[in-house]
Amino acid sequence: MTNKAEKELAERFGLPVYEELHSFPLVQGKIAFIPYSFAKQKKVLPLEETEGGLLVAVADPLEVEALAELRLLVKKTIVPIYSPREVIEEAIERCYQQKEEETKRFFSDLAKEKSDVLGNEGDEEYDLLEQETTSPVIRLVNTLFVEAIQQGASDIHFEPTEEGLSIRYRIDGVLLKRHTPPRDYQQQVLTRIKVMAKLDISETRLPQDGRIKLRHGGREIDFRVSTLPMIYGERVVLRILDKGNIVLGIDRIGMPSTTLEAFRRLIHMPEGILLVTGPTGSGKTTTLYSALSEINATEMNVMTIEDPVEYKLSGISQMNVNRRIELDFSKGLRHILRQDPDVIMIGEIRDRETAEIAIQSSLTGHLVLSTLHTNDAPSALTRLADMSIEPYLLASSLLGVLAQRLVRKICPNCKVSYTPHPRECEDVGMEKEEQLLWKGAGCSLCFGTGYRGRCGIYELMLVDRMIKTQVLKSQDAEELRRIALQQGMQTLFQQGRDLVMTGVTTQEELLRVTRVGETD
Repeated sequence: MTNKAEKELAERFGLPVYEELHSFPLVQGKIAFIPYSFAKQKKVLPLEETEGGLLVAVADPLEVEALAELRLLVKKTIVPIYSPREVIEEAIERCYQQKEEETKRFFSDLAKEKSDVLGNEGDEEYDLLEQETTSPVIRLVNTLFVEAIQQGASDIHFEPTEEGLSIRYRIDGVLLKRHTPPRDYQQQVLTRIKVMAKLDISETRLPQDGRIKLRHGGREIDFRVSTLPMIYGERVVLRILDKGNIVLGIDRIGMPSTTLEAFRRLIHMPEGILLVTGPTGSGKTTTLYSALSEINATEMNVMTIEDPVEYKLSGISQMNVNRRIELDFSKGLRHILRQDPDVIMIGEIRDRETAEIAIQSSLTGHLVLSTLHTNDAPSALTRLADMSIEPYLLASSLLGVLAQRLVRKICPNCKVSYTPHPRECEDVGMEKEEQLLWKGAGCSLCFGTGYRGRCGIYELMLVDRMIKTQVLKSQDAEELRRIALQQGMQTLFQQGRDLVMTGVTTQEELLRVTRVGETD
């Protein structure tokens, strides 16, 4: 039954209709009144205790059996109202979110408990919010996973030190220390993670890689696990791949309108190479996925080779690099070309062989998208020249290079203005006391950092006639930069400075991710 039909049925039965539930006391206070599994399965949620009974939202007006079970469960009169399924699901996730103080309380109680129960190897995928166990180690790991997901962390670091196990989350690109569990639990925690990732728990001398697949309130969450032997024990890092958290669409990743318009023209070219550059964690993969999601169509054959495939995209053929069977980028790319592709995405150009095949592919009628590790856009051409790629091939195949970084945004909840120091004015190239700047004072929503969320800054160098001519003469990055600036290219620093002046980010954050003097 559709939402429209259910709504009409609710109105016929005289049930009040609510399109929003966050203002009700139990939802606002994140109070879980009934078991999560019951609320999730039956799509019912208690909202408020009144003199008349318990006000409950239902998604299906005909679900009288669930209301009868709920009445027996809470021993109160049930007063139903109607709300759409997606609204109830969103409110359920809010109510059953793990509170920050719960994790701290759990750690304080943990030292009092002792357990050797690690769980069985081959544990099936389960929902973190539904899992119930008596083992403190399993509860500890689950608690950490839930907290990291709710705080928007991209990675969890378990680092054995001389003092004990340090647990840090990477939030908005910055590592923040969160917990130090009792020393007695260090090895058990790391072993539990290896069991979940189906790694060899007896092997502690060699690095290992694995994956964990879990759910959080129905959302699929993948954890990419990497272990590395260190002097104080195994260091474990988990990359969190939240499929429900990825934002795709080039008009949604924060590009300025002029850059967006030029980039959109490039990704609709029938052939050529478009490169995205930047350090690890700068959002390159998201930009490429956004480009693919825009150009993907039924009349196009879009194929990718990645290391590894992070997010599965509908309608696109994606291949994993597998070095165990000697399937690397260059070998995989050669086989992709036999599949009649129109658009090819290569996770990264790392060597001359991959670069040569990519260029030959672009010259034979394919659009090729890839990433490269360089600091800015002009340096990409220098890097390819260092791989012994002939200048005439670069000039004839490259369409453009997009360099990017991610800067943290000032938390809107604790944002305050201030008069900048003269040195700050000098660093961002503004007149002394020309205007006020902004920063975050720190609050509970941003965990005291003053920042919440991130946005991209971009530097797009179009390989036009002037750049092509220079490439044939010399691939010097500084000379290419000078010509690109004359042609109207806006640098990473310039775009970041605009965000500082408009109060989106701070001067410190801009200097953290870019180099001073990039405006010249």
